[in-house]
Amino acid sequence: MRSVFHLAIHVHDLDAAREFYSGIMGAEEGRSTDTWVDFDFFGHQLSLHRGTPFATANTGKVGDHMVPMPHFGIVLGLADWKVLAKRLEDAGVDFVIPPSVRFEGQPGEQWTMFFRDLSGNPIEVKGFADTTGIFAS
Repeated sequence: MRSVFHLAIHVHDLDAAREFYSGIMGAEEGRSTDTWVDFDFFGHQLSLHRGTPFATANTGKVGDHMVPMPHFGIVLGLADWKVLAKRLEDAGVDFVIPPSVRFEGQPGEQWTMFFRDLSGNPIEVKGFADTTGIFAS
């Protein structure tokens, strides 16, 4: 059975977070108060609370890259991934790892991009042409 994932993280500024998550990423805003806001983040509940974001460091080795840890993200079908990659590029988002393919021709072949929200929270978005490969080994 598949279920909806919930993640709550800190951001510095709720208005800036709204612009990033809704305006740039296309997430639909849900409930909110003066200290937090919920988003429909690709079918999952993302709650952004005003506060100090978690510390991160580039300690995760994936392929030839050191990626920010911890991080969160979403897995999309490749067509949706490409649409989001273009939206982010058009908005001038500064990529940690620009949109690219990794593990090409191998089990788990995927497109990926890493970037940070306006509070510095690292986000990875993966795209799969064949979603049966998400858990391939």
